[in-house]
Order: sequence, then structure tokens, then C-alpha cells
Amino acid sequence: MSWRKPVRLLVRRIARRRGYDVVEYPGTSFRRRLKLMRHFQVDLVLDIGADTGEYVAKLRRYGYEGWVVSFEPLPSSFAELRYNAGTDPLWETANFALGERDGRAALHIAGNAHSSSLHDMLPAHVEAAPQSAYVDAEEVDVRRLDSVFGEYRGDARRIYVKVDVQGAEREVLAGAARVMRDIAGVQLEMSLIPLYDGQALFPELLDFMTRHGFTLMSLEPGFADERTGQLLQVDGVFFRQ
Repeated sequence: MSWRKPVRLLVRRIARRRGYDVVEYPGTSFRRRLKLMRHFQVDLVLDIGADTGEYVAKLRRYGYEGWVVSFEPLPSSFAELRYNAGTDPLWETANFALGERDGRAALHIAGNAHSSSLHDMLPAHVEAAPQSAYVDAEEVDVRRLDSVFGEYRGDARRIYVKVDVQGAEREVLAGAARVMRDIAGVQLEMSLIPLYDGQALFPELLDFMTRHGFTLMSLEPGFADERTGQLLQVDGVFFRQ
């Protein structure tokens, strides 16, 4: 463990005793994303692949005050997600995966939980992050965004969809074919090399978004191989002009 984390925790603990809090200053990419969300007047975030809610907690910490719906299929992660959302009246949670068709599917559970996927993991991923190796599998519910969009949209007009589904991005987009025209912005995790069996990579996903009327407005670095420094994934932020 780096020495920075314990020092940061100590400083935060001391500050809280005095009635203050210390939070990480958002990086350039995150600030750009928030600026885009404000510019396009986002009033609903669909958080697909929510894990335990870290994404929404960060949005809240730095100023997003609108409605959120978080989707997480893994029961253990969902239990923590629901707890974290419990005191936020504008944060709803749903315990299923989003995909290409309604039904059930096997979710491969990773040792670090957040790398869990409906796809088989490839050696390149395990080599870059050994703690992500699969340790179990569990049947989960899968729904199309087309099927549930009306239930969760409410009165929102400017909808932002965040997709972090570990290799199943193509399936989530395919399951949103009918409602794609009603979506203002998409944050999409895109792999630069194959990390999950059968996944769509950056060029295919970029082409899909462009063909559906979206413009790539920001790229944020994501998962990298700490051994070599190679960037393996990026988050693309897309909006309709």
C-alpha cells in the first residue's frame, strides 16, 4: 500500500473531528465530464453497472444534484449499493443487469467484485490485474433498457446513461435500440484490447455511437496494466449535438 492512503485517511479523520471534510480534488477528465453534464442539462443518470455506488457518490460530492437510477446484478454488491443510496431521496436502485434480451444469465464473479462480467475473462485481464480472476458464478436477472426505460425515466428530459459492464457494452446498447433516440448523453467504457471474450472494442463502439447521432466529447483514461503502463480501457463521453 502506498504511504499516501494512510496519510490521507489520517488527515481526513482529524478534519472531521473539527467539523470539516477533506475530499479528493476532481481530475481534469472528471471536471470536464461534469461541465458537459451541466451544459447539456442532464436531469437523470442511469448508472448501469453500479457496483456499490462509488460512481454516484463521486457525482454527488462534486455537484450533480439530479435523479439517479443505479443498476447492479450482483447480490452482495447490490446490498451495499442499496444501503449507500438509502439516505438519498433522488437515488433509486435496481437489482438486475442490462443486456440484449430479457431473461437470466450466468454472471462470472471476480475476486475484486467490480470486474465481474457476463462474459468470460481473457488472460490479458488477469495478467494485468490478478485479483480480478473469477472465483464463482451466479445466475442473475437481465433486462433490456428498452423494457424498463419507461418505468425509470419519470419526467426526465435530458438522460445520461453510464455503461460500465465489463465487456457487455454491445449487448447493453443493442437492448436500448428503441430508446436510444431519447438519450442525450452516454458514458461508455471501451476496451483498447480484448479483455473479455467476444466483447466489442473501441473502434466498433465509437462507430456505433457515431451512427446513432452522438459526438465523442471527452476521453477519460481507465484501467491500465501497472506492470507495463499500457492503457487498456478508456471511458468515452458522448452527447448529441
